[in-house]
This record gives sequence, C-alpha cells and structure tokens, in this order.
Amino acid sequence: MRKLRVFSKIFAPICVSALLLTGFNGSLAAASTVVNPPIAEEKATLVTIYLKDKKSLDKLVNEGFDLVEHVHEQNGKLEIDAVVTDRELQQLKEKGYQVETVTTQEQVQNILIQRQQKVEEEAKLTAAADEIKILRANYFESQKETFLYIEAKSNAGTVASVILNASWKEKGTSQTATLQKVEDAGAYLYHSLLIPVEKVPNEVTVTSNQGGKTAKKVTEWVGGGKPDKRNKHYVSDFVDHYMNPTEVTDRIEALAKEFPKLAEVVEMPNKTNGYRRKAQNIAGKKENHSSIVISSKAWGHEGGNDVMIELAKPSEKGAPLKVTVDGSKVNVSLATDESGQAISTGNQVKEAINQTAGSLVTASKAYQSTGNGVIAPQTVKLTDSLNAPATVSRDPFAMKALRIGKQRDGSKLGVLAYSQEHAREWVTPLVSVETAERLLRNYATDKGTRNLVDNLDIFIVPTVNPDGGHYSFYDYNMQRKNMTNYCEGTEYGDPSIRNSWGVDLNRNHEIGSVYDGYSGASTSCTSGSFAGPEEVSEPEAKNLIWLADQNANIKFAMNIHSYGGYFMWPPGAYKAEGRETLPRPTAGQEAYFWAASNTILDEIKNHRGTVILPSRTGPVPDVLYSAAGNSADALWYKKGIYAWDFEVGADLYDAATGKWQPVGFQPEFKEGHEEAMEFSNGLIGMLKVANDYQKDKKAPASKLVKKKATNGFEVEFTTSEPATVYYTLDGSRPTFQSPTINLRGIRETDGEKLSITRSTVINWFSMDASGNIEKNYHPDTNPKKYNSEVIKIK
Repeated sequence: MRKLRVFSKIFAPICVSALLLTGFNGSLAAASTVVNPPIAEEKATLVTIYLKDKKSLDKLVNEGFDLVEHVHEQNGKLEIDAVVTDRELQQLKEKGYQVETVTTQEQVQNILIQRQQKVEEEAKLTAAADEIKILRANYFESQKETFLYIEAKSNAGTVASVILNASWKEKGTSQTATLQKVEDAGAYLYHSLLIPVEKVPNEVTVTSNQGGKTAKKVTEWVGGGKPDKRNKHYVSDFVDHYMNPTEVTDRIEALAKEFPKLAEVVEMPNKTNGYRRKAQNIAGKKENHSSIVISSKAWGHEGGNDVMIELAKPSEKGAPLKVTVDGSKVNVSLATDESGQAISTGNQVKEAINQTAGSLVTASKAYQSTGNGVIAPQTVKLTDSLNAPATVSRDPFAMKALRIGKQRDGSKLGVLAYSQEHAREWVTPLVSVETAERLLRNYATDKGTRNLVDNLDIFIVPTVNPDGGHYSFYDYNMQRKNMTNYCEGTEYGDPSIRNSWGVDLNRNHEIGSVYDGYSGASTSCTSGSFAGPEEVSEPEAKNLIWLADQNANIKFAMNIHSYGGYFMWPPGAYKAEGRETLPRPTAGQEAYFWAASNTILDEIKNHRGTVILPSRTGPVPDVLYSAAGNSADALWYKKGIYAWDFEVGADLYDAATGKWQPVGFQPEFKEGHEEAMEFSNGLIGMLKVANDYQKDKKAPASKLVKKKATNGFEVEFTTSEPATVYYTLDGSRPTFQSPTINLRGIRETDGEKLSITRSTVINWFSMDASGNIEKNYHPDTNPKKYNSEVIKIK
C-alpha cells in the first residue's frame, strides 16, 4: 500500500491579528450586532508521499499538486514531498494513502517568535550609534613577516549586520579591513583582525556601520605567546536571523551605499502586484447553500477594509429586496414574505448588490455553494486578512538587484544569482546576502575575493518573489507562489482558499512550458504549480528576463531554491508522452556542467562536510521531475547562459534510524544558518568557475578513434577538455549548424559513437565552453583548418 507521511502541519504564523480579531468582535457585540469574522483560510500540510516508481511520480506531477523539490529513494520506495490542503489530503486518503504525523505546527511558530525577538533586539541595539572599545592593537613579527592584530568590541556586536572596520595609514596610504566577529557557544566575544603589513602603523581607527568610532595606538605584542594562529584573513557569517524581503532589500541598498566604488543597486522596471489584496468576506452559510463572497473594489489598505455589508430584515411584511449605499456601508434590506420571514436567497442578494453597489463591492459565487439557500440577516465586515506590520509596504514592490564589480560596464563576464522564486524558501535569500557581504567586505584584504570582484560583473537578486515572501512570513508560511490572484471572479476567489492563489514563478517562463505540452505545471489558478494565464505573464518573471536581456555579458546563472540538497542543470522539462525532454546539452556541454559541479560542490562541502549526493546531481529530469516553464531553461535555451539550480538544505542522516531526514523549508535558524553558509561557499565556487571560464584562452584538441565493427567502423571522438564536437559525414565543411556529438545515454558521460558502414570523409572541429575553437578554425573567417579523416570500407 502506498504510504503518505505528514511531517509538518502548517498554519498562519502567530501575529497580532488574533488580538485585533478579539477586540473587533467585542466592540461589535457591544453594539448588539452579529458580525461575520474574517474567513479562516484553508489549512495545508507538508507531507511525504511514497510511490512505487517514476511513472507514479509523473502522474502526481501532472495532477497539479504543490510538489516540493525533494525526491528521495529510501528503503526501496520513492518519496516525494508535497504541500496539500485538507481537501487534497482527504483525496489522497481516499486513494489509499496512509498518513503519519511526524512534527507539529509549533515548530514554525517558535521559529517565527525567535525571528521576531531577534528583529526587536537588532532594532533596539542599532537605534543609536554603538560604543566601540578596542581591546588590543598590536603588531608582531613572525617568520620574517610583520603582522597587525586588532581586537575590538561593540555593545551591539551580537547583531550580525553590525560591521566593524579598521583603518590605518601605511607608508602614507590609507588601508582598510573588516573585522571578523568571534563567537563561542553562541555568545559574542569580540571582533578581530590579523593581517600582514609592510610597515607598522602608529594608530588604528575602528568604526562601525552603526556610527561608533574609536582609535588606539599600536604597540608591540608582548606576553603569553602569539595572539592568533596565522590564517588568511577572510570574514564571513553576516546573517543571524531569517529576513523578510523588505529587510533583504534594505540590506543590499545599504551595501551599495557603503561600497559605492564596488556595488550599485539595479532597479528592475516591472513592479510586482504588491503585498495587497481586496477586502473580502462571506455572507450566508455554506451549510444551507446561501453563502456568497463579497469583495471590495478597492485594495484592503486603500479603503476596502472599511467596507461593511449589513443584511437586515425589515419589520414590514411582503417587503421587496432593496440595496442602498451609504459611504463605505452597503445596506441590504432583505425581502420578506406575507408572514414577515426573510426569503432572499444568496444569489438574489448577490445580483442586487452587483446592480446597486457595484462601484464599491463585487458579489460572487462562494466555493461549493449554489447560493440558492435563504440568507439570514447579518453584518459582514470586509478584510484583506493581511497581517504584516506597517513596515511592510502594501504598494507594488520594486524588485532590485545588487550589482557587484570593479568594472560594471558590461566589459566583464556577467554572473547572475537569484533566490526566493518560491516564497516559503526562507534560507535562500540568506545565501544571496551572505555572498554579497563576503564579496564586498573581503575585497580589501583577500586576494581571491579581489580577483573575482575585479574580473566579474556579478548580479545578485536576493528575492524574486517579494510579495509572496512577505505573505509567507506573516500570513501563511507555506506560500509558494506570488500574490497575483487570477481566481478573482470565480468560485475559487472564495477567501477561504486564498492560500491557493498566485502564480508559480518557476513555471511562468516560455521555454518548455505547460502551454507547449510539457509536464510539471498546471493551468488551474489554485494549483501549487499554476503557470499563470500565459507564458511570462508575471512582472517577476519579466524582470528576470529583462536583466538577462539588458546585460548580454551574463553567461552564468544560479537559481537558489530549497530544500533537499540538489545541484541541477537543463533540461528541466519533458513531455510525459515518451518522456521527451527539451534538447539535451551536447556531450561537451554536459561534460562542462559536470566539471563545474566538482568545484562548486567541493566548496559546499568545505563548510561542514555536507556532500550533495551523486543521485541529486545532474540534469533536472534525471534527479527530480519535470518542471515545465522553469527559469533556468529560459536562460539556457533562450540566452545561452550556463544555468544551474541549487536546492539548499541537504537531508541530515540519522544514525539511530539509518535514514535520511528532510530539513524542510524553514528549519530552526541554527540549521538554516549552516545551510546559508555552505551554499554561499558554493555560490562563490560558481564565481570561481566563471572567472576561470573567461580566462581560458586555450583551444581544445580532439582526436578521432575508430574501431573495426561488423559492417565497417565505430567512430568516437576524444577531447583534451570538455568540448562540443561538430562534424559532417559527407565530406562537406563543418559549421555551427552541423550535427554535434551528444551523450550516449542518460547519466552517461561518454560521447556517442558513430557507425560508419560505407567509405566517407569525416570532417570535424571542437569548441570548448569558453568559445575557444580547435586550430582557430571558423567556418567563415578561417575555413580550412578543420580536422579531416578518410574512412575506407572495402
């Protein structure tokens, strides 16, 4: 029997809305008025579904469930995680799945409480300029080198965003360096710096980005030994809590302001829908099919939340149904029969409201209600049900990228990193922020970092889905999609299923989309993988493509997701019939994807030993499932960008049970922090790959190897490095339109063999990932330098 395991129940986060609701009901009760409370949203649960094979998985994908990027084979069964509503969970049970609860909703609530405590602590500590004390400012000589050592302490030092910088004069030239925060067992000790200098400065000044500043004379180190071991000075660890999209955006803007010579903010042209919704509520009851949905025409924060609908029974008998509007109040006088009983149905009230109060509100069909039942007198207060504080704007959001580089004019190779396409993936923006901080704060002291920033044009988009991100933090932590509501006006516009609205931004792109017949997305507005009403309908998706269009120098991209610990690349989609994927990369391109993974995955492992499993490394369809219309495919096939996908949050091995345990989207911050650190390592590893790519000026070499076969020869090509081989078999000159050598099969690393059964001339050339062509051959400008070999068959 198939088995389904529940490992987290998901509810709206703890927030002040509960208090507001209590006070609201109390005040209305005092007025002797029965008011419908805000409609409770449909709950959802994170589950593990056990399947027997890939065919079963494909079926589940095409049914439109909100599938998590986490597929695992364990104990002979295929496991796929999914977020399902109570309704969908019941459907799964009816199909024979078993349910096992593993954890409860208190975990996410506690994480949000801890996050809020950290936010409030930071606000308190950074409200004014901090006080800095320099504990030590020493120099010493060791192994014929002179070192400067600084220890300083800030009274706001527990906050990761509090940065201490040291400055001094060395041979008349100003020098700067960022100090590393030192902690032990979670307690802040101090910040420190150990760095070689050519000449000992007289004095050092330590300043804080919070305004604190102090100076101290440098003295020779004496006493009990050397102050620290001789390590290269490299600072890291700049995140200490989950950050919402507003915080993340503020952070990159602050970095651009602090490092104007190395960074700038790029504002993208298409603003999002905004963290906003129409105010709604349900009048009537679903139990007797009288219910209807009433929605404001104005956004909730722009007046919709002030709208009141009063359905009253007049005292007279035989009264007609009547609707009047008084400011933001809609008065509905229900029709009565000859005995004085109210007789108006939900549908009749709906039509009357739309006819008379259409400029203020819209009435529509409620989910699973005919509207034919008689509606009872009641007062309905509309609400947008949004719980974020006022610090989160309800206006359309201007998406921003942080552009980092010594030269940001398009002359250097461009690299794009973007995160939080899916709102609930809270760790992913931390990866982006941590990476940006490391690049800018290590520039002055670390040669490797300086090499990257000087030679690359780096674009970091920390939150692709800001609206959904805010909704995930404050309203529904399992939000995947953005907040654009394409269910409006249908029965699925019912506020009880508002957590199912939105577009999956990683299914909204035009390459391999569901509208082209590819699997892994849905056209239903409530589906977790809803692709939108059409390809690239969403401003968030438009912005990503705009960034690539505006910056043709971008040749590498990393899409940062969670969870499961994957490292993937195109193709990302296939048609279910025959499992026909988008065109596979050539053998040379595939070899380059694999070669790059060695560098990137090694960097991830260096933090705490996390190994991205071989079974979770490779093209998307080979290790996960089809994802129609994903952004990496759009960048690879449309723009020729080497595009990868991270899935941070590798499973943790439980030695006691011998099983790999998933970490989920929002693990305790201690685990989320470690994920951010290790995948920031990986992102910097990709920058190293990109830097090597642009420095590669060496052309590949290739060789034809033939082996005798029954009817002729089998021919294959070897290359000195990952390179694509273009060839012809009719003696004609090879071009970039000629056939290429592809892989022999899925998950294989060798190029295909050609079967030659009659005498011919094989002409070919190879080109590596950096565009270097063997023998400097080019079909147009250097047309004679291709390789050629005659194959004779008697």
